[in-house]
Amino acid sequence: MPDKHVGQPLLRKEDPRLLAGQGRYLDDLGRDALAAAFVRSPVAHARITDIDVTDALDVEGLVAIYTYEDLPDRIAEPLPLLIPHPDLTHARTPHCLANGEVNHVGEAVVMVVATDRYLAEDAAERIRVAYRDLPPVVGVSQARAGDRLVHEDVPGNIAARSVQENGQGDAHSAIAAAPHKLTLDLEIERSASMPMEGKGVLAHWDADDRTLRVHSSTQTSTSVRLAVAAKLGLPPDRVEVVTPDVGGGFGVKIVHPWPEEILVPWAAMTLGRDVKWVEDRREHFISSAHERGQQQRIEVGFDDAGRLHGLSVEIWHDNGAYVPYGIIVPIVTSTQLLGPYKVGAYRVEFTSLYTNTVIVTPYRGAGRPQGVFAMERTMDAIAEYLGLDRLAVREANLIQPDEMPYDQGLVFQDGRPLIYDSGDYPTMMRMIRDLVGWDGFEAEREAAAGQGRRIGIGVAAYVEGTGMGPYEGAHVKVETTGEIVVSTGLTTQGQGHYTTLAQIAADVLGVAVADVTVITGDTRRFKYAVGTFASRAIVTSGNAVAVAAAKVAEKAKRIAAAALGDGIAPEDLELGDGVVRRKDDPGSFIDLQTVAVLSNPLRYAFDEAAKAATQFAAAANTGDEPGLEATGFYMPERSTFAAGAHGVVVETDPETADIKILRYCVVHDCGVVVNPRIVEGQVHGGVAQGVGGALYERIVYDDAGQLVNASYMDFLIPFSTEVPHIETAHMVTASGVNPLGLKGAGEAGVIPTSAAVASAVEDAERGRGATEQGLAIRRMPISPSELYELRKGRVHA
Repeated sequence: MPDKHVGQPLLRKEDPRLLAGQGRYLDDLGRDALAAAFVRSPVAHARITDIDVTDALDVEGLVAIYTYEDLPDRIAEPLPLLIPHPDLTHARTPHCLANGEVNHVGEAVVMVVATDRYLAEDAAERIRVAYRDLPPVVGVSQARAGDRLVHEDVPGNIAARSVQENGQGDAHSAIAAAPHKLTLDLEIERSASMPMEGKGVLAHWDADDRTLRVHSSTQTSTSVRLAVAAKLGLPPDRVEVVTPDVGGGFGVKIVHPWPEEILVPWAAMTLGRDVKWVEDRREHFISSAHERGQQQRIEVGFDDAGRLHGLSVEIWHDNGAYVPYGIIVPIVTSTQLLGPYKVGAYRVEFTSLYTNTVIVTPYRGAGRPQGVFAMERTMDAIAEYLGLDRLAVREANLIQPDEMPYDQGLVFQDGRPLIYDSGDYPTMMRMIRDLVGWDGFEAEREAAAGQGRRIGIGVAAYVEGTGMGPYEGAHVKVETTGEIVVSTGLTTQGQGHYTTLAQIAADVLGVAVADVTVITGDTRRFKYAVGTFASRAIVTSGNAVAVAAAKVAEKAKRIAAAALGDGIAPEDLELGDGVVRRKDDPGSFIDLQTVAVLSNPLRYAFDEAAKAATQFAAAANTGDEPGLEATGFYMPERSTFAAGAHGVVVETDPETADIKILRYCVVHDCGVVVNPRIVEGQVHGGVAQGVGGALYERIVYDDAGQLVNASYMDFLIPFSTEVPHIETAHMVTASGVNPLGLKGAGEAGVIPTSAAVASAVEDAERGRGATEQGLAIRRMPISPSELYELRKGRVHA
């Protein structure tokens, strides 16, 4: 057994079960449950004038049909605004079922329950809903125009308008006084997360003891529990929420409660039968959540070396038809845009706008890819304008290590100051320069050109706020068998929590990782938690596990000291190799599982081991509560900030404009690394999604608000053949704001990809057209056909 498990690239404990097909996902449960299906709006904006269910009543196996008028008062109210904000002045949230008006294609109008899903779908198809069309608002530009309204009581479609300044002077004055100025208009198109498993809910109501058990494919079981209890008028302790294995989340499953998470349990209570609903792929496209869509205007002032004097940013953010998750995404964009740089006077204003499209909530990266695109495109534009090396411009603006902690003068999404706790950005940039081969690239370019090939190189850097509060907790127990059970309220969707949290507990308790079992997402085992999102789980839950395990360790020392006798004090003992032993005499020890037996004074001996804990045994009572177990919580004072830089080499086909990634390099700093193998996997998965966002994936609406690519035939997701080999280098600057020195890693791979790819494609095309400057990419993702048109017109993308 190694001295320390933290830092070891251990294989994931969860993988053998999953690879052997032994996973238990939502649809594996409730085989005998009634099935729910939904009639969803086929139009983007309309009044509902009539709902006729007559034809559906003849479907054999039909159990119930519900419309808005059938819902009790508590459920008929709009769903909650999860994250209020003073700048969110016109918040509108959806109803569980449409209340007289639909505001996007896919909004639920009628719920059908039948003996199986096929019959429920048959009945749903027979229900006739009459609509009176209203003019739809589609896209940011139309929302900004304001001549059509999504909600008639929301002027200009504006849900929120927010301004922040960093306190370093007036940005507009600083820009005006700078030797050089540039203005850029940028756009990131709408996209969406596509987990292999969609959402799903199974509910069981026990009328005898009035308890409700809900299984949900969610990223926050504890919050779903509270939301369901509030909506259904139940005491929270009467509601249990269990999250089985989850086939991907990526942010879409952090939203709660989804309408189905209320309607399915309510139907189970009303009908006295288990009820289940599982989302199909089209439903996921048209009724879950999207992200990314923004327009941006950047004004920047700088000197001859490319150092920024002032930066003013205006952002128009598409929040879809409703804002149940508040304005977190544009807040993150507006604050994380700064990256690892000192920008002088900074002013940012964002306007969050309603459109008649699916709601927008965080998707892996959560506003950061848009912010990095803005900042890194600005850096490249400055370098192009001045004729300087792109990395040199970035290096001229970096925050230095001796300036840490660095206060950016803004308020972050957690409501706390945006203070970078640690980081070494100059070293990070030197590492990416070396890893991607920046300095020797011109020779590669010339050799490729000699073969008639076009290649280009790009880089992008970012800083990511991670590990936000308010808290996470954990319960650690040593069983009398010697097994260590760690229970935490967060959920897991592939992050490797069963391994990384076990590594942390094993180190504190001096046991093997194989002896630690981690339980997540079950409110019967742990009721108080926030959830798995925003690269926070390992920071918050990891530290909570360490706190709880440390309490157990201290208790074990007290019990062992009493059992060993000879005047031994707890501080004379240490834990290691599964025992509690004397520091000065390792041969004097007691097994940890024996300590667990002794921790529970017994009147009755159930087996040989239990005899040692009965009233006539020699072991002394320490006065501790029974059980070798403890609960611990970690409450961060503020977020901790990870960082990284990506370098990419691309080739663009001279004839077809096809774009191929030749090399992809990542330098990443997530503080102390608990498991390098798992971090590597997180980075690789993020890069794969980032490549999709840069070159392939986009959500396309037509002018009528119809989603025209709502299937995998049309929504392009990269295959393994499109995802490049990824070269990774880790650096460690430990966080100073949590005891373990951890920073998050879950979203790192996706954040700068679009910016880095845009830089590389632009570089490949430099000097290939009518001017030596070449084309400028101002919009992502970019396809071969778009690049082809850019070449012809030499216009901004």
